[in-house]
Amino acid sequence: MNSADFTPIDSSVPYLSVVMPVYNEAATVHVIIGLVLKQTMVKELIIVNDCSTDNTYEVLKGIAANESRIRLYTHDVNQGKGAALRTGIQKAEGSVVIIQDADLEYDPAEYCKILAPMLSGRADVVYGSRFLGSEAHRVLYYWHYLGNNVITQVSNMFSNLNCTDIETCYKAFRREIIQSITLEENRFGFEPEVTAKIANYTPRLRIYEVAISYYGRTYEEGKKIGWRDGFRAMYAIVKYNLFR
Repeated sequence: MNSADFTPIDSSVPYLSVVMPVYNEAATVHVIIGLVLKQTMVKELIIVNDCSTDNTYEVLKGIAANESRIRLYTHDVNQGKGAALRTGIQKAEGSVVIIQDADLEYDPAEYCKILAPMLSGRADVVYGSRFLGSEAHRVLYYWHYLGNNVITQVSNMFSNLNCTDIETCYKAFRREIIQSITLEENRFGFEPEVTAKIANYTPRLRIYEVAISYYGRTYEEGKKIGWRDGFRAMYAIVKYNLFR
């Protein structure tokens, strides 16, 4: 398969599948859903509730009942972000798939910027980078920033890419590509895994980055990734680059 074999993107009609993993986000999920559905290119919003223990699922059911573009799925056991993405990605029907977290750290109004290289026919995969350019960026944890940078640089050394932010939420793929990749990681190891697999995809993919804003939240506000996920990311980098 080469780029010419992928289904052309008809941007005159809604073409975007948004995959949103959700776990205990009852306080904000209605806000982010509203922002996603304001974007005219959105064909469907695929929400995977990863066995939330608060009233997230009840909130989601209420919203989905009044919005035909929402497709709601749930896991009976909490499995992690990667597992929720795996479920959602395989359900996608749009020409392009983008990942959207259920918090308010990333702004769906920036979909247009992220998708531009794809719509112009230049890209097969686009990452939205928090560390590229001069977009708004909330100042938060130095060690978290350093950890992201180390993971990205180690990933680059193994994959021979020159990414600036592999841990970003915003990753957009032509649907045929991401659905043809076997995804294995259940938690945040998804990020280095999918990066390794697109780097080693045959034939070579056209991968772009664009600058995005980042409205990060604190752990008190519900941030979930922790230091253990950093060690798993390093393991995933080695595993999926060297032992693919």
